[in-house]
Amino acid sequence: MIESAEFLNIKQASAWATAHIGKVVTPSNIAYLINYGRVPKSGDNGGTLIAKRDLIEYYKSYQRETNYKEKLGNDLNWALSFDQYKESETTKHVHRLHPYKGKFIPQLVEYFLDAHTDKFKTEAFFRKGDIVLDPFCGSGTTLIQANELGINAVGIDVSAFNALISNVKIKRVNLVALQNALKEITHWLKAFTAEQSNVELKLN
Repeated sequence: MIESAEFLNIKQASAWATAHIGKVVTPSNIAYLINYGRVPKSGDNGGTLIAKRDLIEYYKSYQRETNYKEKLGNDLNWALSFDQYKESETTKHVHRLHPYKGKFIPQLVEYFLDAHTDKFKTEAFFRKGDIVLDPFCGSGTTLIQANELGINAVGIDVSAFNALISNVKIKRVNLVALQNALKEITHWLKAFTAEQSNVELKLN
């Protein structure tokens, strides 16, 4: 169990981060990190708390960003490194259904399709109800993220297998029918296993 001392409120996090990186980090800076999902928040009786370990991980990325900008220049858009995401977050939900070497992470698509703006993306180009065409849709990442944002999407791919992957990911699923099918498969698998006379290898 995590000790309560490892959690900081916004003011404490501001003071800790300032000392940690040697640069002023205001409470507003910490609130920005929370609001934009850069660090997760934890609630405690209505208050906002941040785990110290999450701040440490975030500022590791910040220090990498600083190092790269010193080498490559301040026009580097570090947001597109998605350095703060774990592998499980970049292959969320249906994106993990089948391996595909040519795919990019869903956060990259979200960056260009969603309505946010920043100093690099100064204009939002898509709105809910628009239509996005992806003529080389691969495993369907763009189609899925467009749908998540309420944007219609059309995908084309020369590979029938890629089209199959994409269609499976975006197809409407009858969850009750799916659950029944899984129960039936499980039943027959257990029955099949019970009938086998294979001797298990046991290690001492």
